[in-house]
Amino acid sequence: MGEKKWYVLRTAGGKEKKAKEYLEKEILRGNLQNQVEQVLVPVEKKYVVKNGKRTAVEKLLFPGYVLIEAELSAELEYVIRNLVPGMSGFLTEKTDKAGERRAVPIRDDEAKRILGQQDETAVSVAETEFDYRIGDSVKITDGPFTGFDGTVDEIVEDRSKIKVIVMIFGRKTLLELNFNQVTKE
Repeated sequence: MGEKKWYVLRTAGGKEKKAKEYLEKEILRGNLQNQVEQVLVPVEKKYVVKNGKRTAVEKLLFPGYVLIEAELSAELEYVIRNLVPGMSGFLTEKTDKAGERRAVPIRDDEAKRILGQQDETAVSVAETEFDYRIGDSVKITDGPFTGFDGTVDEIVEDRSKIKVIVMIFGRKTLLELNFNQVTKE
């Protein structure tokens, strides 16, 4: 058995996860598991706040691409090129003297960088995306000030907090709230 290397496969846009599933099924069907270490669609997890609700979403790090760590044989290369719907071959190819296209693995340092980026995003706390700006009118939807209207004064991204100025008993009061405690008006 030779050494397993990382290859980048091109897929149809938006079909990366489906192409990965099909590829894994074809690998099982062709009994090629011993040649393939892993198939990977690199993603990062983010939290998005919309309408006061915080939801987790996965964002592709490399849209249109799937990574595979494998010892590439002619049979496995045929499966990848011809039997997997939505997959259009390898990103890095060269043509040999006979006119045949051959897949070229990515460099080890590139593979480590990509895998390190994937691992880093998996380990780190997911980042929150929000759609608030300073000066926006918001309505408080949770906590002791539910129902109050206010204006965004400051956004503290690293703590997922928002500072809102609210009129209480005729006086401006600064409240610090979580992103999910307010909605845009």
